[in-house]
Amino acid sequence: MPAVRTGLLRALGAATCAYGIALVYRPGLLARPLGLVGPHGRADPHDALAVRPMAWRDAATGLAMLVAPEGAALTTATAVRIASDVGDAVLFGAALSGRVRRAGAAVSALGWAALAVAGLTGGHRAAGDRPDGRHGPRRPHRPKDRPTSRYAKGVPHP
Repeated sequence: MPAVRTGLLRALGAATCAYGIALVYRPGLLARPLGLVGPHGRADPHDALAVRPMAWRDAATGLAMLVAPEGAALTTATAVRIASDVGDAVLFGAALSGRVRRAGAAVSALGWAALAVAGLTGGHRAAGDRPDGRHGPRRPHRPKDRPTSRYAKGVPHP
């Protein structure tokens, strides 16, 4: 199984929790980009009522990702986050008005889901990354009995 990027998942959890808490108190932060605001530019009470459960869900899943022990608990919390983001993408893509708004909201939700998937799967390794955690190209294996330089062979120094 690929290595889980715990740091990425913890950071994603912290950001999700903070965003969820902010949305509980200011639902307009999400309602405005989704086009769920009245003519005065603020979220109507009915729209705020629709946004707040998502906000509490995000706060709870983010907190779970932040404090869950490594292993099955963190994986489960992250899977809940991914499922929520995919569900949001489907909901936003089907229900919002305006093609650009629908696409933007769906892509944003799927982007957060992709970050969580990258954290679970260990992400993609860059060309120079090594599985042992070191960076740079690998050096060829040199047998212990092979000299490392010409001076080790007894060649006099010039």
